[in-house]
Amino acid sequence: MNWQSAIKGFQAYLKLERSLSKNSIEAYTRDIKRLEEYADTQPQNLNPENVKLADLRLFINWINELGMIPSSQARILSGIKAFYKYMLMEDIIVSDPSELLESPKITRKLPDTLSYTDINKMIEAIDLSKPEGTRNKAILEVLYGCGLRVSELTELKLSNLYLDIEFVKVTGKGSKERLVPIGSAAIKALKIWIEQVRVHILIKKGEEDMVFLNRRGSRLSRMYIFMVIKDLALITGIKKTISPHTFRHSFATHLVEGGADLRAVQEMLGHESITTTEIYTHLDREYLKGTISQFHPRS
Repeated sequence: MNWQSAIKGFQAYLKLERSLSKNSIEAYTRDIKRLEEYADTQPQNLNPENVKLADLRLFINWINELGMIPSSQARILSGIKAFYKYMLMEDIIVSDPSELLESPKITRKLPDTLSYTDINKMIEAIDLSKPEGTRNKAILEVLYGCGLRVSELTELKLSNLYLDIEFVKVTGKGSKERLVPIGSAAIKALKIWIEQVRVHILIKKGEEDMVFLNRRGSRLSRMYIFMVIKDLALITGIKKTISPHTFRHSFATHLVEGGADLRAVQEMLGHESITTTEIYTHLDREYLKGTISQFHPRS
């Protein structure tokens, strides 16, 4: 059985037997597609029914190396366990390879952030002589300039860009829409990508409104964005484990450090509760503590 057939069967099971919502089914599908993406990187023919426990452990290491945080890894693992329970129930496999797979330990800690200098280094490291370089620069500028989640970036639509008034409309968690300000650097990078490079791509039917496309004219996957950022971190020698979410954290941290109102930051990030945004006040305190340690003569 190939991945496409297995995923279609799993989707039907989630819809008909578990009566899950469209959004939940899409979330489960994304989890399995990540495993499929990993399988495609392997030299051996790794199909859904011949995946072993060792393969799943290597997959978890793979997404960890891409910079995915433990809570995201745990959520993906939950989707994979549900997928293999379905495969076992349908007698497609005789044993569940995910049964003994342990979830990563989740600890509440302050997220890593990048300095403004590090962000500039990564943007400057992009090879703009290549068409994807122009696109990747626009991606980083938008991630940092608007504080978007990676899923919000990959689903960004041309029809939701209001660059003349410096706003973009974003569809966030729970399909909630919000308007986010966009700065001049991100606007400039977007315009170059859209007007000078994207116009020459043969776009796949149904993808005409998507801002960011690959060379085949399809929208980019979340995992692709992870890999772009991981490669740029290697090129620039940044040792932190970073991901697209690091740019969102950096956006919020730099705003709070600069004195931005927490409610305004909450609105821009699309946080339902102000308590979620308050983590950035803790980051600010850490920054202040670091300043005292570095510069106070009695520290």
